[in-house]
Amino acid sequence: MSTKNLSAEADPADVTKEQLIRDFKVVVADAEALLKATSGQTGEAMAEVRSRVSESLAAAKEKFSDAEAALVARTRAAAKATDEYVHVHPWQAIGIAASVGVVVGLLIGRR
Repeated sequence: MSTKNLSAEADPADVTKEQLIRDFKVVVADAEALLKATSGQTGEAMAEVRSRVSESLAAAKEKFSDAEAALVARTRAAAKATDEYVHVHPWQAIGIAASVGVVVGLLIGRR
């Protein structure tokens, strides 16, 4: 496998779990190739494998960084929407929170 198999998206929000898993598998495969190459080979083949591993790791780090940024942005948007809802409908929010508290209390009480 090679870094050429890494998927490239234009929008970090489009990064899916499957794509991240696939990219991680590419990194692992390249790392395994590096380990095999270090056991008995030196020279040009070793440099090529090290280069592939380095590229794969850099691409994976970038993808995970982009995914983290997208997750943070979505979380902030959800928190803002929740805050706005609570300010517009305070009694409904209190009722929902109380209901969730009762359900959690009942579930904990069963143990």
